[in-house]
Amino acid sequence: MKATAKDLRFRSKELLDTVNRGEEVIITYRGKPCAKIVPYDGFKKKKRIKTRLFGMWNDKNDIEDVNGYVRNLRKGRF
Repeated sequence: MKATAKDLRFRSKELLDTVNRGEEVIITYRGKPCAKIVPYDGFKKKKRIKTRLFGMWNDKNDIEDVNGYVRNLRKGRF
């Protein structure tokens, strides 16, 4: 797909959606190609691990349901 620099400025969301579908977008400036937007291979959606703790919570062995624990913290006092 070809797009102009003006398209890149005003329709960047649509161009990024095109790239996310796997297409390449060539950006032209004054009728000459000057850039190419290609899909990034390293980006893959990762599955979230629901019950694994990380960071400072990694050493906590007494919490089994992380989502429930955080939900209870956010409930409030009343």
